[in-house]
Amino acid sequence: MMKLKHLFSLILTTSISTVALAQPTWTPASMIHYKRVSNPVITEDGKWVTYVVSSPRMEGEQSDFLSHIHLVSVDGTIKKQLTAGDKSCTNPRFSPDGQYISFTSGRNGTNQLYLIRPTGGDAWPITAQSGNIGAYRWSPDGKRIAFIMIDPRTPADEKDRLERRDWTIVDVFRNAHLYTIDLTQPQDGSCPVKQLTNGAFHVTAFNWSPDSRTIAFSHQPVSWAERWEQQNISTVAADSGAVRLLVSTNGADYNPLYSPDGESIAFLSEGGQPDPLKKAVVTTGVYLVPAQGGAVRKLATTPDERSTLLGWTPDNRSIVVTEALGTQTGVFLLPATGDGVRALPIPEKGIQQAHFLNRKGDLAYVYETTETPIEVYTASLANPTGHPLTDIHASYAEGQTLARTELMRWKARDGKYTIESLLTYPTNYQSNRRYPLLLMIHGGPLGNWTQTYTGANYAPGLTGSSVPYPIQAFAQQGYFVLWANPRGSTGYGHAFRAAVYRNWSEGPYQDLMTGIDKLISTGVVHPDSLVVSGWSYGGYLTALMLTKTNRFKAAMAGAAITNLMSDVGTTDIPYYVAGYFGKDFWNDPTIYAEQSPLFHVKQVQTPTLIIHGSADMRVPPEQGLQFYRALQQLGVPTQMVIYPRQPHAFTEPKFIQNAGERTIEWFNKYLGRK
Repeated sequence: MMKLKHLFSLILTTSISTVALAQPTWTPASMIHYKRVSNPVITEDGKWVTYVVSSPRMEGEQSDFLSHIHLVSVDGTIKKQLTAGDKSCTNPRFSPDGQYISFTSGRNGTNQLYLIRPTGGDAWPITAQSGNIGAYRWSPDGKRIAFIMIDPRTPADEKDRLERRDWTIVDVFRNAHLYTIDLTQPQDGSCPVKQLTNGAFHVTAFNWSPDSRTIAFSHQPVSWAERWEQQNISTVAADSGAVRLLVSTNGADYNPLYSPDGESIAFLSEGGQPDPLKKAVVTTGVYLVPAQGGAVRKLATTPDERSTLLGWTPDNRSIVVTEALGTQTGVFLLPATGDGVRALPIPEKGIQQAHFLNRKGDLAYVYETTETPIEVYTASLANPTGHPLTDIHASYAEGQTLARTELMRWKARDGKYTIESLLTYPTNYQSNRRYPLLLMIHGGPLGNWTQTYTGANYAPGLTGSSVPYPIQAFAQQGYFVLWANPRGSTGYGHAFRAAVYRNWSEGPYQDLMTGIDKLISTGVVHPDSLVVSGWSYGGYLTALMLTKTNRFKAAMAGAAITNLMSDVGTTDIPYYVAGYFGKDFWNDPTIYAEQSPLFHVKQVQTPTLIIHGSADMRVPPEQGLQFYRALQQLGVPTQMVIYPRQPHAFTEPKFIQNAGERTIEWFNKYLGRK
């Protein structure tokens, strides 16, 4: 682990840093060109890996990320891009025999399935559905592909749209169902498609049996997110479509996974145990059930109790899972006997993500550290030491000075927990100066900061849409950046995650301020040069902290909840806040008011930048607008920027860049650094 051995031996000083800000090499404009790498998949023979690279397009009217599929041989002799064009191609999968690579693309308006040969050439479509194809899997015999698709619009729906009768009824959604493609009978450039499930339920995940005859799937009554805890597991015969209920406990049962011999199914579950937090702080265990039905059995408890299933070991003896482990990701083996948990070795620093496990026990994943960019790696359960396959970022930021990042810990003020954080130093740090500090707060509360590359243009841990946190750009401007995991964060066990039950504010606030005071006490941070930023719950906590202290000279609250009561009535996940507070606001309005920043806005004196996306359904922009109007009326310096078309995390690179630039300018202005 990284140590703070350099930090706490530093010479105390009273001088404020005057780091030159001219011609910075790390800027939101330069960092936006960092490429995203995702979806690594390894062949069953372990010889090839395919993956997706996404790059920004910002010329003229363009502002999006274009994704294409690449291929690399595990021996490193062959690397090539497989797909091209102006439409993104994602979600690659190898056919079981390795002769084809499937992927999804919206080349013709809707997301359809395509095939391409690993040798290259033109891809061809194998579906032409009216709806968008979601998750899909090859059958083990390679004869079929199963996929999930939301029930498509009907001709009557289209007629209503044309006649302007297309109103929306709130909380009435279309369900997703299972379909199969028969690859043995191609017709007119596509293959026959059969709907396998139908009825009043919504399919969430599925897995083929090893003999390709049956599909196990998890489902809930409707697609509405609030019903996720009502998930059950059933099986469906791939030929007849006969459905049989397999698992139904008093809680969520989901993500079924057949054993290699087809005798057992592993799945995730809440275990049917009542938990006041179950709608918000999901605690899951790994369970087994006989494939033909029978008693459900819980396996050993993992450290964080929040696992993702990767697969089984080839000998049917263990289930392989990953989960957050502090600022890293752990890989664990859970014996099917229920005896103990075995952790696979992981690198001393950095983070592995997006693991894919084949039936031989070979792994493909992406790996990065705070100092090295993301690349594709391979390993195996037998030899978990990673081997790099790509050099996508070999020339990225070439010749630039990278500010160092270290791991630090401190004891919470109430003595209950040890708080872990990452700390990025100012570029060209000098020990005889004091520097401004940016406190950067993650979302959640059950998010967590991880040891991801600090030269990326997006928030660590987010590889899809982006939250604008260009850490190296802040370091270039002369800031320390403290990105801490206060109580409530994932990666430290259930008790730590649940410590914010009915306590979203005071506990995390004290955790973060204690860390700031620890840094100030060492003499490296100037106490009068503090700024704070956060997104989503991090934006909430940013706004909340401004009502408790005037120590921050400037703040950026992104996609921030500011009024817990109105958030419940406007968000797309209304159950979420109530899950944390134990009661709906009409049954306990006092606690909602006590912990809503808006109800204490009269205490705020800090200049506050408020950023929101106009299409944010998770935290609608009215949350930011309420806080902005109040600050405006109170005479507090404030600015609100709403970015069109943007959801909860931004998708357009021009806006990601602008939000980062705007935040830096705001902080520098109110620290008098311009």
